[in-house]
Amino acid sequence: MIEKFDSLWAMENKIWQVSESESGARLDKWLAAAERLGSRSKALAAIERGKVFINDAEQTTADAARRVQTGEKIRLWMDRPGSAERRYTERHDSGLHLIYEDSSLLVINKPAGLLTVPLPAQPDEISLLDHLKIHLRSDKKREPLVVHRIDRDTSGLVIFAKTPEAQRKLKEQFEQRKAERIYLAVVHGHPKPESGMWRNYLVWNQDALKQQPAERRDKNAQEAVCRYRTLENFREAALIEVSLVTGKRNQIRIQAGLRGHTLVGEKKYVYDPAPRHKIEFSRQALHAHRLKFSHPVNSRPMNFEAPPPNDFQGLIEKLRKT
Repeated sequence: MIEKFDSLWAMENKIWQVSESESGARLDKWLAAAERLGSRSKALAAIERGKVFINDAEQTTADAARRVQTGEKIRLWMDRPGSAERRYTERHDSGLHLIYEDSSLLVINKPAGLLTVPLPAQPDEISLLDHLKIHLRSDKKREPLVVHRIDRDTSGLVIFAKTPEAQRKLKEQFEQRKAERIYLAVVHGHPKPESGMWRNYLVWNQDALKQQPAERRDKNAQEAVCRYRTLENFREAALIEVSLVTGKRNQIRIQAGLRGHTLVGEKKYVYDPAPRHKIEFSRQALHAHRLKFSHPVNSRPMNFEAPPPNDFQGLIEKLRKT
């Protein structure tokens, strides 16, 4: 085993290299060795607080059981900013699928059919925000604060902040187009070309509660931009990946519909000509798949991914069989 210290971090940033004889050991047990952290509890605490890196990749509690390999460089960053707080990785709690949680933010995998926040017209319908209030009720100083939303019948990743300052900084990243939001969608037809950019001017119709196409000169119009690429073609449909540049309400749904590629299951944004072959699906086939942003406190990169839920996967399998 070779132990060395990076001159930049001195004694506070230990770096070890895994020897051939140690290859195959569990990460937590390897760190618990007497010449390193000395106990399993200390090793797990260091991993939990984001202080352990392998070849510069942060390790989480999900990686505690991974097997270390010969030559890997394992860094212990003891005084990493923000590492004093406990971090929770993926788990189910309070009826929620929590992807990540710390003292500043939460990342949730929202199921389809659940509102992100309550609607004024339906005050009694429970929302994701209500679930989060229950989840945080033991912490009187924390209150879930909305950063962004996804539609009721869209599944996938949503961020909430726990402090006003974290909310402000996260919202700034969305407004300044620094955060990355990637969706999966199943659309009617085959987009041509197979990858490109969709750009429209939209205006929100408050009476109809929907987006409408608008002229650029309309003073209420807002630019909507996204990039797309086809991942798989089926007989009458396609699986596409959409990366939002802007984030307008119902943006992907209307932009796809305006180009004759209505989302499978879409009920609101259907334009002439309507899809020739109806594909049965109980909701719009849209899933918030990946999120990338910077942590609002220490600016470290945050990268999350949620696989499509069973109904979405089932739709894809059905389309492959046809």
